[in-house]
Amino acid sequence: MTGERHGLTRREMLSLLAKGALACPLSTSALHALARRVQSTSQAVPQDWQLTSEELLEEIVSRGFLFFWNEASRHTGLVRDRALADGGPDKRRIASIAATGFGLSALCIGHQRHYVPRRQIRNRVVTTLNFLLNHVEHVNGVFYHFIDWETGRRVRMSEVSPIDTAILLCGVLTARAYFREPVISHLATNIYARVNWHWMLNGGKTFALGWTPEYKFIGARWDTYCELMMMYLLAIAAPIYNISPTAWDAFARPTQQFEGYSYISGPDPLFVHQYSHAWFDFRNQRDAYANYFQNSATATYVHKLFCLGLRWRYPDYDQNSWGITASDSRLGYQIWGGPPEIGYPDGTLVPCCAGGSVPFLPQETIACLTNLYNQHGLAAWKRYGFVDAFNPLTGWTDFDVVGINLGITMLMAENYRTGFIWENFMKTHEVRRAMKLVGFRSSAPAATGNGGSPRIQKGEGAL
Repeated sequence: MTGERHGLTRREMLSLLAKGALACPLSTSALHALARRVQSTSQAVPQDWQLTSEELLEEIVSRGFLFFWNEASRHTGLVRDRALADGGPDKRRIASIAATGFGLSALCIGHQRHYVPRRQIRNRVVTTLNFLLNHVEHVNGVFYHFIDWETGRRVRMSEVSPIDTAILLCGVLTARAYFREPVISHLATNIYARVNWHWMLNGGKTFALGWTPEYKFIGARWDTYCELMMMYLLAIAAPIYNISPTAWDAFARPTQQFEGYSYISGPDPLFVHQYSHAWFDFRNQRDAYANYFQNSATATYVHKLFCLGLRWRYPDYDQNSWGITASDSRLGYQIWGGPPEIGYPDGTLVPCCAGGSVPFLPQETIACLTNLYNQHGLAAWKRYGFVDAFNPLTGWTDFDVVGINLGITMLMAENYRTGFIWENFMKTHEVRRAMKLVGFRSSAPAATGNGGSPRIQKGEGAL
């Protein structure tokens, strides 16, 4: 780790960037009393509105596409960081570079499924890639986390972010692989090629967390297992400024223990086990350290157990109602979850927590999503699908959807249904080369239980 000016942990930095507020939880007795009052008014959808699991997955994907289609600038293709869940008029201009990456992937799904005329989707992809290459503000090819959706200029005190750039690149390369036409290939390849990954190392073996014009490199580093796998793999196989494959061994892989289960993880929300898997197909593969697909399945199962363990405090959590990950809350954006307990959970349910893990544990996650829709859909289901978060105990329901949370749910639902994003992204020769360079090899398919979910084993054998 270099520098002393920014001695923030990664989670503190994420919370700061998101303008998070520390929630002050209600007492258990007060929460139970409030829950009884709130739950006296049912938010369940009428019987004839209820959906099967297959119907719900289609709704999640098609409504997710609608968000990425409507909430991107027609002039630039940049996608809003968040928008009103009901799709109403919204004057906010902040775009997220990561949400734009999810959006490019969503456009490919929409094109394949004919959600709108295909020519319009192809043109939107070209518009987006052209604006990214020629107009969006960047430093050494690395993009700012948040930008103005019409000008592409940095907003607020946003940092140059290698991880958000990596998410964007995954969408860029998905579009290149799917459309396979010269204009799109040229734009996408040049966006990828100009990223100076050497610069982001800042003289170290792992990437700096970010950079700002005011304070230069942030002292914290991407040096511990999280959603970082895609970033390192893209950097290792980059066309020009590639880094050594030894960087794959440079980040720590700590082990968490919970109720007899063991898996690689830091003390982070569940989303860190999901994002790289939206594009990289880690199924039936492992490196020297783990089968990461199985690792994410274990992390998801353990998170469900963690939520069930909170039921004495928050009675809305049960076998089919669970999930806490980085999201909105009644007091602002929160970095929360567990285990171990992070932040101040208050009974809020975050649909993308289960949604982003659908391929890992399909039986458990789809049952959860179906229940959330059927039991809470009158409050929590809007034009773009689930709101970002809601709390059945207090009656609080978010007005917004958040692009990256909606995006991970959409992409993972489609991967579970058809493998579409995996199939196309893994055609990328740089991706296959990177995985080979760091030592990925075939491994036996995971044993499955009822419903096709991997069988979760206790102890070190889970890795």
